Amino acid sequence: MIVKPSADGLALSLSALPKRGPPPVHLWNPPYCGEIDIRIARDGTWFHEGTPIGRPGLVKLFSSILKREGDRFFLVTPVEKVGITVEDAPMLALDFDVTNKGKDQVLAFKTKTEDVAEAGPNHPIRVDRDPKTGEPSPYILVRANLEALIDRKSFYRMVDLCVHENVAGKDWFGLRSSGVFFPIIPSADLT
Repeated sequence: MIVKPSADGLALSLSALPKRGPPPVHLWNPPYCGEIDIRIARDGTWFHEGTPIGRPGLVKLFSSILKREGDRFFLVTPVEKVGITVEDAPMLALDFDVTNKGKDQVLAFKTKTEDVAEAGPNHPIRVDRDPKTGEPSPYILVRANLEALIDRKSFYRMVDLCVHENVAGKDWFGLRSSGVFFPIIPSADLT
């Protein structure tokens, strides 16, 4: 008998897992069971069968079992793997805290699903620019090949912390966190 993957089935299979720490998704390689009608919109809203998932706890649970393989995203448990649709990044960074200043500055980002990532060597920031409009889309690596789109208000706050630095012979406008300089835009493009 073939069982169609469902959101309820995923949640049920996760209820038996130990509650300490994040699930070891990186260790799980279950068989692919098909697609499930779950979509993560660019604004971080999770949808199931076209309807927003209104239970934050369920969204947080599903985000904890999110896995990326190449350009595809999956929800995985020890026994099943189902494909989902992600419009941009699977997470959304809503805010960040700043500690220290200058070269000792540290930015700690918090996502809509309550993940926290301190920008630095293990959690780099990158910015894509739309080739037509030049509009920036900033991202931070949160965990295991999963990025968060940094929301607009946080990006504007980041820009206020930016400085100019020379990287490989080219001047960049960017910011520092945890001892790493993250280039945002070439300084020459700001004129």
